[in-house]
Amino acid sequence: MSGLLALLDDVAAIAKVAAASVDDIAAAAAKAGSKTAGVVIDDAAVTPKYVQGFAPARELPIIWRIARGSLINKLVLLMPATLLMAAFAPWLVWPLLILGGCYLCFEGAEKIVHVLMPHDDHSGGPDGSHAVGDPTHLEEQKVRGAIKTDFILSAEIMVISLSAIEAPSFWMQAATLAVVAVMITLAVYGAVAVIVKMDDVGLWMNQNGRTGFSRNLGAGIVRFMPWLLKALMIIGTAAMLWVGGSIVEHSLHEMGWHLPYETIKHIAHDFGAGNGALEWALTAVMDFLLGFVIGLILIPIVVKGIMPLFGGKSAAH
Repeated sequence: MSGLLALLDDVAAIAKVAAASVDDIAAAAAKAGSKTAGVVIDDAAVTPKYVQGFAPARELPIIWRIARGSLINKLVLLMPATLLMAAFAPWLVWPLLILGGCYLCFEGAEKIVHVLMPHDDHSGGPDGSHAVGDPTHLEEQKVRGAIKTDFILSAEIMVISLSAIEAPSFWMQAATLAVVAVMITLAVYGAVAVIVKMDDVGLWMNQNGRTGFSRNLGAGIVRFMPWLLKALMIIGTAAMLWVGGSIVEHSLHEMGWHLPYETIKHIAHDFGAGNGALEWALTAVMDFLLGFVIGLILIPIVVKGIMPLFGGKSAAH
């Protein structure tokens, strides 16, 4: 009997340790996930464009395929690479963050330049051409393109999360990164699924509502959704530049070049006059402007120098 009681005590102690570990992982995942907010906003804002022009019945299957590819990116490809880097080459974290931040700055700045500067508009079908062609082939192209874009954003999410994790062991780091990967993927693509189907919901309410209020509400949703999608694209572009500038600034600070970080910090402190919200807003604006300047510098370098080497073209075109 005493042996059974001792065994139960041991089981209870193990259960307490396991519960504490789960709580630690959840807390670490929440903290790490919050650091990636800007990248997540951008990811959620960019993704709906990949289902534009397709039949409503194909929207959710396309989003599911992209979400599945995103999970594979994060859990199968990026998480092992990130953990290996943390174990054997932690010095690579900040240069990789700078590289990813520069990518976000380039994408955000190029989108703004594409809107503001005169250009030839060749958009016709969902793929940007005048002929839609085979819908199945086009869907494959769009899904592959979305997963490639997601890979860059997911890499940023995983590296940012890793830099924010203060886990005592390798397995705690791995568990936390896995939770962050699943949590963010579900949040982003769940939100995208709701966004892209809201116009269908509004149309159904308008056609089948039993009251005038529900029919009018449905019609309002249908009219509002194009504006929401435009707003999301603007928010996503702003988030790209804000997050990209912030990543570059903080990473340079961690590598020993303190001028951008200290300058932004001092300006925000001086003009914020001790108001925390105002200081945060000023810092965000300056990070956005820094990201825009970095992006403008990178546009000719990437478009004229790097992209022709790989036969690629920017996402803005």
